[in-house]
Amino acid sequence: MKTLNSELKTASNFSIADITRHPSLMEYRRLAFLVAIANIAVFVLGLRSGLWVNDNIFQLMQIADIALINLTLAILIRQQRVVNFLFWFATRIPTSWPLWIRWGAGKIFHFGGIHSAGAVSGSLWLVFLFVGMLINYRNGTDNSSILTLSLTFSMLACMGGMIVFAIGPIRAKYHDLFERSHRFLGWTLLILFWLQTISINYDNDISFVKTAAFLCLLLISLSIISPWLTLKKVPVKSTRLSNHAVMLDFNYGDTPFPGSSNALSLSPLTEWHSFANIPIPGREGYQQIVSRSGDWTGKLIDNPPEHIWVKGITTSGVARIEVLFKKILYVGTGSGIGPILPHLFAKNVPSQLIWSTRSPQDNYGQKLYEDIIKSSPNAVIWDTDLKGKPDLTELSLKTLETFDAEAVIVISNQKLTRKLVYDLERRGIPAYGAIWDS
Repeated sequence: MKTLNSELKTASNFSIADITRHPSLMEYRRLAFLVAIANIAVFVLGLRSGLWVNDNIFQLMQIADIALINLTLAILIRQQRVVNFLFWFATRIPTSWPLWIRWGAGKIFHFGGIHSAGAVSGSLWLVFLFVGMLINYRNGTDNSSILTLSLTFSMLACMGGMIVFAIGPIRAKYHDLFERSHRFLGWTLLILFWLQTISINYDNDISFVKTAAFLCLLLISLSIISPWLTLKKVPVKSTRLSNHAVMLDFNYGDTPFPGSSNALSLSPLTEWHSFANIPIPGREGYQQIVSRSGDWTGKLIDNPPEHIWVKGITTSGVARIEVLFKKILYVGTGSGIGPILPHLFAKNVPSQLIWSTRSPQDNYGQKLYEDIIKSSPNAVIWDTDLKGKPDLTELSLKTLETFDAEAVIVISNQKLTRKLVYDLERRGIPAYGAIWDS
């Protein structure tokens, strides 16, 4: 098999990969497109067969079921145990398989496209349901009560608010508001869904517990409730590395695996933040690095807590896909070193590090700096205070000339991650980085 280095092409040579690997066509959006196409096909086939509208009467039960199936899919695909299973399944592929298969399997973390498309599709089916209710009600052909109509309208209002705050630019600018709206409107929507489904079945004299809707709502409820059943306040040893970062040290429960994260909070009902877990070989527990990037992290650094809230289970993240490849190049900037560290320590896959950051010893401490050098002796550590910002694409390609990695994992900000992933993938190099879909 040819090595990646033998397949590199210059940026000036145009190829189909310049289009297919563009961020606007990333796998997240391809999955969303497939879900949308499937729903359009079901809608058209249902119209032609009379499944949705028969003798000018809207078949509300069937429409409601399709809406609920879409929303069930949207919620379950983001459930922590489902996420862990998806990563586990994708990483069963051995490194002896062709690179193109492993390249595709590594994109498993784009499953959020199914979540967003399922939520939007479910909302559109709810609009169709509400319109059908109104038309049937006006024509005197509907058993829907005023209660059912009111509950359905309230559900649409909740879904509309959640979708608006989930739009990329709005979510990025008002992330705290996005998180809270998703949580509280989501809980409200779940309650309304139970009441609306019971009401619509009562209107049509159908036993609710014998319907598919009952099973869907039960699955959704368990999925949403389960992380909160693990809510606990745990002791934490906080070591302030600098004015920029703090190291949190935990020692409770099982030691997490490399490539995972846990969610933390100082106020469980209002705000949660996930950080990469850093298990230390030879000892129990794990660490997390929190760098200053907003009010919440600033508060944590300025006043390190002795206890903090955690919930849910340890959840797989992007870098867990490293085991699909024989060698990995990690590229990180600033606090992006946090998610990379556990892989450098574990040494499950031969790796090389490029880390671009401001004054690494001053911001992250001399000990952490020495640990990185010890774990990755050939690491390229670029001090931006001394050298300015590097061209990470050029630096990555230069490193690949001597360290023949099969793939690159990028942990950085959104703009740089997307640029570097695109620059590498259009040259035929599998590259991965967070997609900021939550």
